[in-house]
Amino acid sequence: MAKQFFTHQVFIGLGSNLNQPEKQVKAAIKTLKNQQYFKLVNQSPLYHSKPLANLDQPDYCNAVVKLQTDLTAEALLNTTQALEIDLGRQVKNTRWAARVIDLDILLFDKLIMTSERLTLPHPGLLHRDFVLKPLYDIEPDLTLPNGMSINDALAQLPAKHVY
Repeated sequence: MAKQFFTHQVFIGLGSNLNQPEKQVKAAIKTLKNQQYFKLVNQSPLYHSKPLANLDQPDYCNAVVKLQTDLTAEALLNTTQALEIDLGRQVKNTRWAARVIDLDILLFDKLIMTSERLTLPHPGLLHRDFVLKPLYDIEPDLTLPNGMSINDALAQLPAKHVY
């Protein structure tokens, strides 16, 4: 079998705050690792964080993975959304609702884009330490598409919510 070479580098944020969140995030990482569309390059440690907007719901378990893929950004979105459903996510139209699993495309190469379904980099990237800290753990020399270093992005966050 020929060795497969992947052309795109992507970072996916994972989060869960229902049904044993650590177990859910680990299962999602394993599922991503076992997909033919991806090569898992690295994964962060697990973190915990308070829900956004001080919502009354359980704390989250979060992680970030670095993958390589040949999928386009839109195809990657379709794939991650299908995997969320397979992993037990129930689609709700409520923003920041509690969830079994959430897979967010944080970065896709250095692509900056906005479409009806996808914004890259992820619009919350620079405001969420539960994303930036695990991203820093796996890629400490990363330069974001806006030219900012991951270290500078972390330093600019006003409050730290991860533990």
